Amino acid sequence: MRWTGRPRPRTAAVIAAALLGLGGGLTAPAVRAAEPGEDRLTELVNPFIGTQNEGNTFPGAAVPFGMVQLSPDTGHNTGYDYSQRHIRGFSLVHLSGVGCRLGGDLPVLPTTGDVTQTDYAKYAAEFGHDSEKASPGHYKVGLKSGIDAELTATARTGVQRYTFPATDKANVLLNAGQSLHKTVSTTIEILDDRTVRSTITGSGFCRATGPYTVHTLTRFDRPFTTSGTWQGDMVTEGSTRSSGTGRGGAYLRFDTTKDRTVEATTALSYVDARGAAANLRSEGGRSFDSVRDSARRAWEDRLDDVRVRGGADTQRRTFYSSLYRSFLAPNIGSDADGRYTGWDGKVHREKGFTYYQNWSLWDTYRTQAQLLALLAPRESRDMALSVLKIDEEGGWLPKWGYGTIETNIMTGDPVTPFLTNAYQQGLLDGHEEETYRALKKNADGVPPAGSPALGREGNKEYIADGFVPRLKGRPHAKPGDSDYDHGASATLEYALSDAMLAQMARDLGHQADAERYAARAQNYRRIFDPSTGFFRARDGSGVFTGAADPARTEGFHEGTSWQYQWLVPQDLPGMIDLIGGRQAANDRLDAFFAYDQLMKDPAKTAREVWVNGPYAYYNADKYNPQNEPDLIAPYTYLSTGTPWKTTDVVHAALTLFTDAPTGMTGNDDLGTMSAWHVLSSIGIFPVQPGFDTWGLSTPVFERVDITLDRRYHPLGALTVTAGPDVSDGRRYIRSVRGDGAAHDRTYLTTDELRGIRELAFTVGGKPSDWGTAPDAAPPVLK
Repeated sequence: MRWTGRPRPRTAAVIAAALLGLGGGLTAPAVRAAEPGEDRLTELVNPFIGTQNEGNTFPGAAVPFGMVQLSPDTGHNTGYDYSQRHIRGFSLVHLSGVGCRLGGDLPVLPTTGDVTQTDYAKYAAEFGHDSEKASPGHYKVGLKSGIDAELTATARTGVQRYTFPATDKANVLLNAGQSLHKTVSTTIEILDDRTVRSTITGSGFCRATGPYTVHTLTRFDRPFTTSGTWQGDMVTEGSTRSSGTGRGGAYLRFDTTKDRTVEATTALSYVDARGAAANLRSEGGRSFDSVRDSARRAWEDRLDDVRVRGGADTQRRTFYSSLYRSFLAPNIGSDADGRYTGWDGKVHREKGFTYYQNWSLWDTYRTQAQLLALLAPRESRDMALSVLKIDEEGGWLPKWGYGTIETNIMTGDPVTPFLTNAYQQGLLDGHEEETYRALKKNADGVPPAGSPALGREGNKEYIADGFVPRLKGRPHAKPGDSDYDHGASATLEYALSDAMLAQMARDLGHQADAERYAARAQNYRRIFDPSTGFFRARDGSGVFTGAADPARTEGFHEGTSWQYQWLVPQDLPGMIDLIGGRQAANDRLDAFFAYDQLMKDPAKTAREVWVNGPYAYYNADKYNPQNEPDLIAPYTYLSTGTPWKTTDVVHAALTLFTDAPTGMTGNDDLGTMSAWHVLSSIGIFPVQPGFDTWGLSTPVFERVDITLDRRYHPLGALTVTAGPDVSDGRRYIRSVRGDGAAHDRTYLTTDELRGIRELAFTVGGKPSDWGTAPDAAPPVLK
């Protein structure tokens, strides 16, 4: 019996009914008992991974998808850098792995003595890593001043505990006027002898965008003895208010000669001061230890959904650290009372869902969206509904949204595969037509001049001519990135999105639309230059422009033609035919991955041939595993009759993840790279982002037990096995079985994953003929 069915996409409810109709008594297999030392999976997580060499992660405290990420800032533009030795403050907002300054609101720092400096770069506290510890939901550091600082968090509050030396001049500085972004204006008020309120308006992120406003309310566990504020360089004891456009803040002084500990809880709201107060009432009032323990339990509950057996210690630590980072964003945007600020600048109230924000869609649509749909489907549903609210309230779907604003960072049309993925995973029951209408408007139009959104900026030319032109020197119409600067890659991204929207249109009965979008999905051919055999940008008159050398092409966002050549997941057979067939494609892939060198020394090839710096995007003809355009590239071998080479490349790329501050190869981009690591380690990967196709490669672990939400996965669990002898020397797939039935294709559908209890890989020391048949490759989307 061969397991080969490809069911039509169905809703979660239909899938559940179908599976339960097979008969009573379906139960999930028992999740294995923890191995020794695994009682707390949080102990395997190292939050310092990625804090050096531009991984741009943060080591501070957060809960899964929390609004608050309370973490130290050392002077790096995105917050914390492991190589720096001074902490400027512990601030409320950090996005894991972003490439530009953002957040860092209300840095708080404990000091002793007189308050004489108001610039946090000057009053920053020295520290050493020997006194620093971090785990999910908890951070602790001993400052050279003799003060110990600890941080933990709830969803909407950050909790601090400071242990001072014996002194009558123990200070806590709340700096409202300095953040990682550009601070536009601030107000800070001392309301009573325990409470401080602030309002901070800022802008920024890569290019000038905004403004947006956050509101905070900080409550101390005991009264302070004296206090004051500052504005600019002027410190005024006894003042209760500071407001303006420059540096502004407040200090609170405590007598710690007897009681040396001070605790404070700071609530955050993107709505108003009332929202911050409501969040403090809802989530504050508990001791530091109680909040820390709750945060740890929340993380244990998340991490425990994926239990791995086997693998080296470093593999297990890096795996769980990546799994942890995958759950850090998007972030709750609504207050405890359900209110949130929409993209129309007005206050709304959620109904039947939790409102989320922070959308690094160009990055996350390729990996993290799929991982969350698998492991956190209820939250993923609410995230998709939140994106639809942006369209409803702001008039247009987002591209890269921070808080309450559009930043227009990156290019293409990432929101389409993000939402079609949610649809394909059955997360949009009851909202299918609403989603389709928003996506159709986005796919066929361009936001008006009065909208802050760029959307598909190049749509007029793309629809008329089949490509987005590369227009050198064209003034940017709005803040952010322009598709006209990156016409070649924008064309590829639009075409990918059209392919995914065509599938949704066909499922919903919009046949004419489906045919139109499917035809547009072939527009990748419009920028193929037969004279070079690679994609090239075209100018406004349709002439190929820029260098003919594919390693030095222009018009590709954060990459070259070499790195974008495989971004045609909707029609890899068509792309392969363009360059001369399977053998030509394999030869080009082998050159791209430096395959001969890779087979001799995988780790060295990964570090010395592939990776040339965290931002080395251009002038390259090799695989770039640290950046989004190449995330799917290793899985191209699944379509060329050489699927074992996918495993060779993927396992080499996995060596770049280590248990060290430099253990990421570049920006994590809100969990994008971490999700790639998790999925590739398990052996299933979304090779057609926005659709329901999961490519297969050899897992790195002997066994992975995954607990799944029965609302979306009726069997409640999936076990992936590769056997006790899986290793670098025995990594080649010899066969795959789903609940005992042979599976000869190199991919699965979401329905197939939901319909089995066990996915079993048999591996060996040499490549086999598994997955090499012409019909074994991922399908063409028509």
